[in-house]
Amino acid sequence: MSDTVKLGIIICDRYRTCAGGKCLRALRNREGAFARYAGKEVELVGFATCCGCPGGNIEYVPAEMEKNGAQVVHLATGMVVGYPPCPRIRTFERFIREKYGMEVVVGTHPIPENYYTTHRALGTWDADAWKDLIAPTLADEKTRLAYD
Repeated sequence: MSDTVKLGIIICDRYRTCAGGKCLRALRNREGAFARYAGKEVELVGFATCCGCPGGNIEYVPAEMEKNGAQVVHLATGMVVGYPPCPRIRTFERFIREKYGMEVVVGTHPIPENYYTTHRALGTWDADAWKDLIAPTLADEKTRLAYD
């Protein structure tokens, strides 16, 4: 049995043309929400969008990822840094966990500084629920700047 952690990434459809560069760099460097895999082998087995509001692919994409061996689904950082942040993140988390029994992590790459500055000024993440959601991707300023 392999010790490799297999994971999938679901991104916000607003970023459907994203090549995944920040997510893949963070995965390779074990930064942001991928820091949890430090010292472990990881294989990306799926990458898809939510298919736009209200997230139609959330019902089906995890099944394909699961067929490819995914144990964990990451909901990309774009879902919390885009404006407005995805209002369905908690629903997506619960649905994937309940339907597929898979672990769900909110976040991929560290929050870029430009998004951090904007959301701080707007007070977007002032509520305790948001503090919990951004915690895995909240990095120091140097790291945030590297992801701008």
